[in-house]
Amino acid sequence: MIRPKQAVFLAGLLLSGTFLTLLFLRTDTGYELLKPLNIRPGVGKDAKPTPRYKPVPSYTPPPIQDPFPALATSTPPPIPSYNVAEKDVWKKHGLEVAPPLIIGFTRTWPMLLQTVVSYIAAGWPAEQIYVVENTGMQQANARGQLTLQHPWYLNHTSLKRLGVNIVQTPVLLSFAQLQNFYLSMTYAHNWPYYFWSHMDVLALGHENGFEGLTARAGEPGYKSLYTLCLEELKRTLDTGERWGLRFFAYDHLTLQNPRAIEDIGGWDTLIPYYMTDCDTYTRLHMRNWTQKDANCGVITDTSVALDDLLALYRDPSITPDFRDPNPPPPPPPPEEEKKQKRDMEHSVREPTDPVEYWKVLLQVADRMFHYKHGARGRNTWQEGQHGGQGEPFHYDSAGFSEALGVLTEAGKEVFRRKWGHGNCDLIVGGGLKFEDQWQVLKDWEK
Repeated sequence: MIRPKQAVFLAGLLLSGTFLTLLFLRTDTGYELLKPLNIRPGVGKDAKPTPRYKPVPSYTPPPIQDPFPALATSTPPPIPSYNVAEKDVWKKHGLEVAPPLIIGFTRTWPMLLQTVVSYIAAGWPAEQIYVVENTGMQQANARGQLTLQHPWYLNHTSLKRLGVNIVQTPVLLSFAQLQNFYLSMTYAHNWPYYFWSHMDVLALGHENGFEGLTARAGEPGYKSLYTLCLEELKRTLDTGERWGLRFFAYDHLTLQNPRAIEDIGGWDTLIPYYMTDCDTYTRLHMRNWTQKDANCGVITDTSVALDDLLALYRDPSITPDFRDPNPPPPPPPPEEEKKQKRDMEHSVREPTDPVEYWKVLLQVADRMFHYKHGARGRNTWQEGQHGGQGEPFHYDSAGFSEALGVLTEAGKEVFRRKWGHGNCDLIVGGGLKFEDQWQVLKDWEK
């Protein structure tokens, strides 16, 4: 029989235990321990999770600028007369077809426009240039539905004013897939050869002359960038050798034999970005297709665009300088430096002689190269456009870059497993042959 004092004690003990239990269940520790039972007070099966968002960037680069605003309302001015190619001059070099120049584009319009205009100004006939729109935007660019700040904006009207051809890929392709798309174009057009260029270059001819290649522009014996490419193509074909490609400043500009790419089975699309060039060029070497360096001009690898592309037409009112499409946060310049810059903008006038102007462009191109290969980073230019929200096929620019990084690292791992070797030195360093693809063990696990 329970006595009254015992009953009071037991009741108090029960109430205290109940209170402490409820209190415990409301703590994170209690929730984690009893989470599988889903008995936490106030939290049911239908409770909605709360996502954790990334912090807002402390700095947003300024909007990009169109480097050729004059093209929006008028046709481009004439290029230097000494770079104008004679009509069908390729026939005089004994070539079967006019050599096409293919330039692929995915994002950052100012960079593409600079590349195209520089080749035209260096003498490449616009009708022989093919811009491949590889944006994944379907018909949005062709319909003019995207604005300049959209990461995948491309202006069809401006390119048509320049006179170049526009080819659209049906979907967004990786770099390796895009290279195989170029091969498919040779079947459609019956091209026995083609040139292709990266979209982040500035092309200049040897207008001040180059010993053994060309005289100074305007003098007898001068040869434009385009003419030197024609000569190299004819010379390559006349060798009768098993030629694969010719590099002009590595593959920033490349002369390609489609039969060679066909022979090795095309570019490996499972290695979509970095290391895919190493894989392809090594397989060409393994199959005895020659790869040689050639010289047709100054092809500068760049991450910035000229402020005004009229400079490439040698407009003396334009002072050549460049602008980073995705600049870092700038330190505030001293007031005296600001004043000097304002004074310079109002007082400088560039040479009227086009060759002297070319020398200024060459100096700027050299600064461009060192800027890209300095501390800023090689590919930061790809992330300069941050707008376009609400426009067709918009995709977050930073997310796209992050995803490319994941795919790139995956491709590097595919390369390592394919060859059982960790770097590009497959033949000498790995002792590998063409037939060894996917047949060998990892040599770093010996």
